[in-house]
Amino acid sequence: MTEGNFVDYVKIYASSGKGGKGSSHLHREKFIEKGGPDGGDGGRGGHVTLVGNKNLWTLFHLKFLRHAKAGHGGDGGSSRSTGHDGEDKFIEVPLGTVVRDKDTDEILFEITEHGEQRILVKGGKGGLGNWHFRSSTNQTPRYAQPGMPGQEIDVILELKVLADVGLVGFPNAGKSTLLSVLTSAKPKIADYPFTTLKPNLGIVAYRDFQSFVIADIPGIIEGAAEGKGLGHYFLRHIERNSTLLFLIPADADDIKEQYEILLDELRRYNPEMLDKDRLVVISKCDMLDDELKAEMKAQLDKDFKGMPYMFISSVAQQGLQELKDKLWQMLNTEA
Repeated sequence: MTEGNFVDYVKIYASSGKGGKGSSHLHREKFIEKGGPDGGDGGRGGHVTLVGNKNLWTLFHLKFLRHAKAGHGGDGGSSRSTGHDGEDKFIEVPLGTVVRDKDTDEILFEITEHGEQRILVKGGKGGLGNWHFRSSTNQTPRYAQPGMPGQEIDVILELKVLADVGLVGFPNAGKSTLLSVLTSAKPKIADYPFTTLKPNLGIVAYRDFQSFVIADIPGIIEGAAEGKGLGHYFLRHIERNSTLLFLIPADADDIKEQYEILLDELRRYNPEMLDKDRLVVISKCDMLDDELKAEMKAQLDKDFKGMPYMFISSVAQQGLQELKDKLWQMLNTEA
């Protein structure tokens, strides 16, 4: 999937169908002069329903869907025949889709399971036919209920990527390169900041045909929690990751300072992110000789005090299997 086809934010106006009106028909038949009421009920209006689909990874197919309208219910007929129900409108969305009311910004619900169906707007109820209003004192009612009107709503669909591991780091830290060597994903890679503008997903093949999903999140800058840079457009994707991998290049001026800045941005955006498992990975370690790496380890032991860290090189393919083992262990260890 190309980067331009990754859409994680769409606005949709949804309207359900109105209910059909009940019939006020009176029975007419040869030799039966006064057959009485036999008007049927109106059919209900169609619903607009969201359906989870695990095979979708983006909202791109909804990019040009401005209006989602369901069908209207049919009117009731004679002989107590009920009108047809309005045609439902089904909208498939990827797992991790959050539905938000555009006017109030209230979260209505989330789609997290394959095949899960949630009604966005219900169709109007069909009106009752005059058959229901007959009585001993009113044997030929000539009235029936109209159908209930449909509902309408403006909603925002936001996709929060469902991945096991989220790659967190400054722009140009090597996240896309790491993703490309751990998985079969083909993210855009270049030697300038903000190469990645949308999250990239990749499946890491592990031992015994097992796997886990890793997401390359666009680079964080200071002030991202307030919306600077790509701001909230990518921070929401980290909320669903159970493990965060902080990627910091070995040639960084101050590794601990970079880690603290990244951590502070996550804390300011959502303090609950600090409850996730964290792993610090020092990339581009092929630039370090043994002596320099030993000095760096001694300093990191002081700075991180028990926080797990690793050295890798995506280009030189160093430490990648150990990284997979560590991530698998973190993902499958009971909290």
